[in-house]
Amino acid sequence: MKDIALKDLLEAGCHFGHQSTRWHPKAAGYIYTEREGVHIIDLAKTREGLVAAGNYLRETAKTGGTVIFAGVKRQAKGIVAEAAKKAGVFYLTERWPGGLLTNFPVLKKNLDRITELKAKSSDQGYTKKERLLAYREMEKLLRQYEGLVGMERIPEAVYLIDIKKMAGAVREAHKTGVKIVAITDTNVDPNQVDFGIPANDDAVGSIKIITDYLADAWIEGKKEYKEPKAEDK
Repeated sequence: MKDIALKDLLEAGCHFGHQSTRWHPKAAGYIYTEREGVHIIDLAKTREGLVAAGNYLRETAKTGGTVIFAGVKRQAKGIVAEAAKKAGVFYLTERWPGGLLTNFPVLKKNLDRITELKAKSSDQGYTKKERLLAYREMEKLLRQYEGLVGMERIPEAVYLIDIKKMAGAVREAHKTGVKIVAITDTNVDPNQVDFGIPANDDAVGSIKIITDYLADAWIEGKKEYKEPKAEDK
């Protein structure tokens, strides 16, 4: 794992929390000080959380696990999609679909439908109108589920940006035992997640440096993954 310097986190703006009037008392452990009504996050805690989360994801990839990177807020969408594609992991940049973890067999029908529609939209055995209708339906489903196509089971972990916006994902992960890696800003309870990274979850720079670090950790773990032998399956 590459090292990450406090200076890098500082330059990315990871240290800026929310206004002190919007804080969550359980975030007190990683608040360094208050400046002009804004909480300042202890970057040593940020680094500690980021390294622990990276090590966990690296080990998960190393053992053949899967993860979903999820960021639905405007400033996170592009970063999440780019990092996830680079790492070869599933991702979500639109609203969290209810039942993704707790009722996956039902949701998987939508993922399977995308595959069917893709084949139909290019099959010359169908009329031009039928192919066009299939393509339009596929495009509609892809807007919501594109980053999940190919997922065959619920993942071992989810990486979430802004757990207040993704409360549904947090609830489902708790019910199913899926581990939560998340950026925990000063307005949330860090005890809700398994691997919290105390940091600004609004600034593009903060989201990017953290997401890219976790993606690199996953890539490193995948390189160490060894396919089980036939007799071990």
